[in-house]
Amino acid sequence: MLIEGLYTVQSLEQKEQEVNAKVKLHKEHNVFKGHFPGNPIMPGVCMIQMIKELTEKITGKALFLSVATNVKFMAKINPEENELIDLNLKISEENGIIKVKNVTSYDQTIALKLSTTFKIAH
Repeated sequence: MLIEGLYTVQSLEQKEQEVNAKVKLHKEHNVFKGHFPGNPIMPGVCMIQMIKELTEKITGKALFLSVATNVKFMAKINPEENELIDLNLKISEENGIIKVKNVTSYDQTIALKLSTTFKIAH
């Protein structure tokens, strides 16, 4: 985990190429003290890293981000108000390339839509 202690995976359910993960954000983590003081918001780059780490866990492969497209931050994630978030990952692999379509949400609110391409690290 790149940012140790930022989150904990509460559950991970896989059905073929689709994975649903429930993640608990640790609102007391230092990243939220700086982003932003008095109004904590989950940094977008941390969300992308979380998606990468979950994909690595699921595939059992070390990855690096090659391309991110259709990145749509649709709602802020405040860990004090929404400490549990849901990530839906649709994962496909072909010729050493792993593609992920992600929707991250909390309650009934979509916070992030993202399509990524990862290359397998050698």
